[in-house]
Amino acid sequence: MTQAIRAALAAATRALGEGPDASGTPRLDAELLMAHALGCARETLLLSRLDDPAPAGFAALLARRLAGEPVAYIVGRRDFWTIDLAVGPGVLIPRPDSETLIEAAVDHFGAKGPASVLDLGTGPGTLLLAALAEWPAARGLGIDVSPVALEQARGNAARLGLAARARFALGDWAHGITGRFDLVLCNPPYVETGARLPRDVADHEPAAALHAGTDGLDAYRRLAPMLGRLIAPGGMAAVEIGAAQAAAVRALLAAEGLAATVRRDLAGRDRCLIVAAPPAGAV
Repeated sequence: MTQAIRAALAAATRALGEGPDASGTPRLDAELLMAHALGCARETLLLSRLDDPAPAGFAALLARRLAGEPVAYIVGRRDFWTIDLAVGPGVLIPRPDSETLIEAAVDHFGAKGPASVLDLGTGPGTLLLAALAEWPAARGLGIDVSPVALEQARGNAARLGLAARARFALGDWAHGITGRFDLVLCNPPYVETGARLPRDVADHEPAAALHAGTDGLDAYRRLAPMLGRLIAPGGMAAVEIGAAQAAAVRALLAAEGLAATVRRDLAGRDRCLIVAAPPAGAV
């Protein structure tokens, strides 16, 4: 007899919540996998499908998650801000914490928004496409060192109807970029080399998008001298940081004549440094 979805979700939640590599969100994981197996939205699953028979494909999806594969790679997508992004192996999976950068930009620019946006380390286009979706008059450029990431970013831009306003280019942070932008966004790698990460992150997400030297600050050391020349008058940069890195990164920026304020995420952790445009003639 085929198990009902309600019972299958309960069993999957228990399995995902056990062991040293237990998921921190076992019920959510199970629901997302089940919705994917059914080919419906999670909301539809919860509102009208719980008493249906569990689909045959759910067991295979659950086995992949139990083996440590990230849910986003299994289902091929991840929600971020107001957009839905396709994601796959080779790119950093968007995190809700990174929405703090977009929130900071909304507070700064309001409904009018920036005219130009630069996203350094764009990955699958996460921050740039969220900004362009927020402000329909904005145009932007996403830079990444990974051809795989850029391919996914271009695909996301096309699927979201943003390709006409988004350009993507292979690059090494801001080397070779000469213009200024109203909004500069950056979520660089900031995990210390050797830091213990959850299995799904350590085994599947690209190490180059996670690790930044023994103290996690290598990317900021390269970015700090570049930021001042990139921010247009009246503009800002929003740079993601690790929860314990605010003082160290602010010091790196201060050495370049840049003032930065800290913005916390919804959990109350330091998550973003907001960098104001330098005074005229300072860069």
